[in-house]
Amino acid sequence: MSGSLFFTGLSGLNVARTALMTTAHNTANVYTAGYSRQVAEVATNPAIGTGSGYVGTGAGVTTISRSYDRYLTAQLASAQSSSAALNAYGTEINRVDSLLADKTAGISVLMQSFFTAVQGVANTPADSAARQQLISSAQSLSNKFRSTDQYLSDLNASVNEQITGSVAQINTYSTKIASLNKQISMMTAVAGGQPPNDLLDQRDQLVSELSQIVDVKVLEQDNGKYNVFMGNGQSLVTGDQAATVKAVQSAADPTRTTVALVGLAGNVSELGEDVITGGSLGGLMSFRAQTLIPTQNAIGRLAMAVSSEFNDQHNLGVDLNGVLGADFFNSATPGIFTNAKNNGNLVLSGTVTDTSKLSTSDYSVQVTDVAGVLNYSVTRLSDKQSMGSFTTFPISFDGVSLSQASGTAQAGDSFLVQPTRTGARDMDVLVLDPAKVAAASPIITGNSAGNQGSGKLGAATVDAGYPATPLAANVTLSYDAATGSLSGFPATSAVTVTLPNGTSTAYPAGSAVPYTAGAKISFDGIAMTMTGTPANGDTFTIGKNSGGVSDGSNALLLGALQRKSTVGNGTTTFNGAYAQLVSEVGNKAMEIKVATKTQESVTSQIKASQQSISGVNQDEETANLLMYQQMYQANAKVIQTASTIFDAILGIRS
Repeated sequence: MSGSLFFTGLSGLNVARTALMTTAHNTANVYTAGYSRQVAEVATNPAIGTGSGYVGTGAGVTTISRSYDRYLTAQLASAQSSSAALNAYGTEINRVDSLLADKTAGISVLMQSFFTAVQGVANTPADSAARQQLISSAQSLSNKFRSTDQYLSDLNASVNEQITGSVAQINTYSTKIASLNKQISMMTAVAGGQPPNDLLDQRDQLVSELSQIVDVKVLEQDNGKYNVFMGNGQSLVTGDQAATVKAVQSAADPTRTTVALVGLAGNVSELGEDVITGGSLGGLMSFRAQTLIPTQNAIGRLAMAVSSEFNDQHNLGVDLNGVLGADFFNSATPGIFTNAKNNGNLVLSGTVTDTSKLSTSDYSVQVTDVAGVLNYSVTRLSDKQSMGSFTTFPISFDGVSLSQASGTAQAGDSFLVQPTRTGARDMDVLVLDPAKVAAASPIITGNSAGNQGSGKLGAATVDAGYPATPLAANVTLSYDAATGSLSGFPATSAVTVTLPNGTSTAYPAGSAVPYTAGAKISFDGIAMTMTGTPANGDTFTIGKNSGGVSDGSNALLLGALQRKSTVGNGTTTFNGAYAQLVSEVGNKAMEIKVATKTQESVTSQIKASQQSISGVNQDEETANLLMYQQMYQANAKVIQTASTIFDAILGIRS
């Protein structure tokens, strides 16, 4: 009986000691990241049957369990992944938002200053200082476009570097998780199936940290090992084996760094950017695709629209030397990237045919073989809309035309077209001589001093057709009251008369033209309007402007471009397009900010629920220490009592 009492007390002593050690371990790891509270699971030892009944033999620790909820742990990892993605996106988009919203030296302010300078030339076309101010304002505007593009390009380079760093971290975590899978399996076998709780916590913590880089899914095998997957099923960890991911230059776009899986044979398989979701890496990918690229394209489109529209009108004016204006700004051309995996050697070239039709999207050109004929399918990447399938060049879509520069394609080849990406980068001022600012109209109209009637020939305007067929000689129009017509137009020029109600009539070259007050008369790209009632024999002159010193009529038309809807299929002005971009980025930044706060709240709630199960509570552990200390002391007393009884029995026998 005393022996039974001794071993019963010893079992209790062992239980108390183990419980005390477990509690001390909990207390020591109260601030250890990922640590789950451990509990000594105690069970009654088998009782001994006697004639008087079953006598208990104490207790024993069956296992050391960890307070762990797999569902909450997975939920927390997913929530942390979403929070990390939003934080990464928010950090980057705030930089773009701050850049665009600059109210002191932003593009909007400099564009206003530029058109103010244009108006200054229109008011005082002979003033060289006003002309120089126009050139200086244009240089400031183009410099701002270029610096903005450089900032966005640097931001893209930063994103590329962060992606490279994230990929290195993914490989590190994957390797450590695979190593822990192996250690856990070995330690479990050595301990007779008992779980190595600390190693399990370390593995879960690594998965948690990995999920903050990229969203991952975990599948536990029957042997307790983790299989870890990312994206739409790409394996990162399979048992003891860790896959390798690599940061590579995109085959479609060499300006972008993307993620690829490295196979066992060393083959590299590039992953689509839409595959990478969640975590800081997913946030960076989303920022680049949804904000950075569209913003850079939008800035480029605006620069190209300003350059093209200003150039077109400037080409229709004459400078102080009477020479037709040249291009005022340099214009960018579409960027075209040949996919590095193409088998053909086709080289495409591109031109912008209409800046008003340009979008802010990139385009993909896919080559397919249909019944032995190569088809070129164009897709707008921003909304995945098909722009058509073509079998011959040129290929035209959204204000862009593609031509075959050289070589031939093969089925499966692809090309990336970026119509506006370098628009801001390539913007520059070409007219640096104030005398070459084409502020004047190339045509001067006049009313002869001896006219008897009230007819007045208004100022002439020219369209894009004029530079191709400039006025060869001065024209004198004469009014014939008997026929009510004007004659004297160039013998080789057809004349079109557009009445105030919009009705147009074309008259053959050399014929007289009926006169209607307020009608628009046009020929060879020249248009003018006559009003009033001319008298018989009244004459009106149309001539080339050989000096244009005091003429600012073309500068007025240049200034009017600020109010003309020339962007987005003619739906908005230059300032309107920029304001729309600022608004879109600002709204997206606010959306991300609100979503981040909401997600952080959700993450905090899930973490609180998880910690209520797995977290260490110091007060609870302190109470447990006292309880197990008393248990230890009580069982020591039992052993002492058993020893006293045993000594007494020995004394009786002696």
